[in-house]
Amino acid sequence: MISIIDYGAGNLRSVQNTLAELGASYKLIDTPEAVLAAEKLVLPGVGHFGQLMVALDVLRLREAILEKIRAGNPFFGICLGMQALFSGSGEAPDQKGLALYPERIERFPNTARVPHMGWNSLTPRPDSKLLRGLPDPIYVYFANSYYAPPVAATAATCDYQFPFSAVVEENNVYGVQFHPEKSGATGLKIMSNFLELA
Repeated sequence: MISIIDYGAGNLRSVQNTLAELGASYKLIDTPEAVLAAEKLVLPGVGHFGQLMVALDVLRLREAILEKIRAGNPFFGICLGMQALFSGSGEAPDQKGLALYPERIERFPNTARVPHMGWNSLTPRPDSKLLRGLPDPIYVYFANSYYAPPVAATAATCDYQFPFSAVVEENNVYGVQFHPEKSGATGLKIMSNFLELA
């Protein structure tokens, strides 16, 4: 059973539709008790980094999420849900992220068209688990004004003036900057790979 964290915003319906198309069982959760009881967690996200982190704190979900990650339960962050894994963001400098990675999320420079919107290709590591079985080149759908820098856990980058983290994979933690639920058959395969890994 996949538990989708409902913090009052985010692209819940499209994630639900994707899981339903794959025949996966899922439920929406919004309490620390439900997070602690979950087998597998998905944190979708669109919008503002600060609003996401404040919502998680108001709902008392931050520590529950971290506890489940530390316990080894599969976690999948989508778009803003992946950015939440980092220490913070220039979008909301006063708000602390989940801080699994010490690096910060930053805004694309003024020389780039912002937001980064539409289809773009990935440069994956050969051992990426989320992207296995996909033909090269891999095109996915992005909608982001802020980006995560490449880190040790980066399993694929996207080049938008410079390479940034498009996929992170580390032990039981997975994250994507793009929207698999809006990326057609490629996105379905990525979600399917997560379900198999989980």
